[in-house]
Amino acid sequence: MVNTRSQMKMADNADLLALLAEMKKSMEKGQEEMKKGQEEMKKGQEEMKNEIQGVKGKIEEVRNEVQRKIEEIEGEVQRKIEEVEDKVQVKMEGVEEKVQVRIGDLEKRLNELEDRPINFPANPDLTYSRPT
Repeated sequence: MVNTRSQMKMADNADLLALLAEMKKSMEKGQEEMKKGQEEMKKGQEEMKNEIQGVKGKIEEVRNEVQRKIEEIEGEVQRKIEEVEDKVQVKMEGVEEKVQVRIGDLEKRLNELEDRPINFPANPDLTYSRPT
C-alpha cells in the first residue's frame, strides 16, 4: 500500500505538473495575445496621432484661408471708403466753388447798393411826422 500511495502521490504530482504546464502555456498564450493587443493599440494610437496632425493641418489651412479672405475684404472695404471719400471731396469742392461764386455775387451787389444814392420819392404813407 505504501507503494500505491506513493504511486498515487506521483500520479497526482504528474497531474499537477501537467496542469501547471498547461496553465503556463495558457498564460504564455495570454501574454502573447496581450502583447499583440498592445501593439495594435499602439498602432491605433499612431494612426490617431497622424489623423489629428492631418486635421490640425487642415484647420491651419482653413485659418489661413479665412485670414486671407478677411484681409481681401478689408482691402475692398478700404478701397470703397476711399472712393466715397473722393466723391464726397469732389462734391464738397463743387459746392464750395458755387458758394464762393454766390458770395462774390452777393458782395458785388452789396457794393453796388452801397455806392448807389438812395433816391426814393417820399411816400406820405411811409413818412413819419413828428408832433410839434
